[in-house]
Amino acid sequence: MTRHKDPHMNLNDSRWAAVVARDPKADGKFFYSVRTTGVYCRPSCGSRQAKRENVTFHASIAAAERAGFRPCKRCKPDQAPLAAQHAATIAKTCRRIEGAEKIPTLSVLACEANLSPYHFHRLFKSITGLTPKAYAAAHRAERVRRELGRSRTVTAAIFDAGFNSGGRFYATSDALLGMTPTDYRAGGARAQIRFAVGECSLGSILVARSAKGVCAILLGDDPDLLARELQDRFPRAEFIGADAEFEKLVAKIVGFVEAPALGLDLPLDVRGTAFQQRVWQALRKIPAGSTVSYSTIAQRIGAPKSVRAVAQACAANSIALAIPCHRVVRHDGGLSGYRWGVERKRVLLEREA
Repeated sequence: MTRHKDPHMNLNDSRWAAVVARDPKADGKFFYSVRTTGVYCRPSCGSRQAKRENVTFHASIAAAERAGFRPCKRCKPDQAPLAAQHAATIAKTCRRIEGAEKIPTLSVLACEANLSPYHFHRLFKSITGLTPKAYAAAHRAERVRRELGRSRTVTAAIFDAGFNSGGRFYATSDALLGMTPTDYRAGGARAQIRFAVGECSLGSILVARSAKGVCAILLGDDPDLLARELQDRFPRAEFIGADAEFEKLVAKIVGFVEAPALGLDLPLDVRGTAFQQRVWQALRKIPAGSTVSYSTIAQRIGAPKSVRAVAQACAANSIALAIPCHRVVRHDGGLSGYRWGVERKRVLLEREA
């Protein structure tokens, strides 16, 4: 084979540095071929490192093959990157879970993905932010909420949501809905929600808690509007004023607003779609003092093309601070919309920095 000299051969070349580091971030940006083996690879290839003088860089797969090189059998550069393959596999599993009448077992899902149960479980959680079981439960809860809003009876809603047994549903209804299905369908009738409105340096703050945990932390300028917003979410719930114990919870949250270093660890009653819950769980993993972009969150949950949907999930978050959507910024680091105002977002980030 004719030797192809790279006119830009340089030990300080950033492309060579990426090859030496086996940097997966460089995958797709270029490819490299090895004269002595006749193959071309992606930068992250785990094969034995070639000598620099035998390496040539190529802008594309086509360019490497035109030069007479064949794809490496180890890193398979002519196929989708491993991360993309994994994302596609888990996305297929998610569709499988969503379409199943009965939730498949972990071993069945792993077998269909051609992975061991242990590796599949780790991969699924790393991409979606949820275990397969938790994802299935979140999706089932979403279907139940949707069906309760349009089915003629609670029983019809239960079966339309994919439960083949009313008893099986009622055993999990509190975890799915935070209340009985009849109460949920009636707009939260008989559900007890304690709440209180306080003041902090960011304005008014409303804290509400159901039997499961904190279900709302709202910020604003008008206490009456905040109370109305809570009532709109549960129009027939029974609202109970704060007692001394609840006031301590409010004080803890106000203390976090003023001094984020104190941290905030609360039991939460999080209700949303399966996608929203994946986003919100990813947000809770962002350390105080750090920010990430919407696109980064989309990648972390295995949905890199769903940046707009991630932004919508952030906007739908009704538990400020505890689910820190204020730590999500534009890709250029700029502050974008925040449900409770960009100025509040700026202040929170400055205090956490």
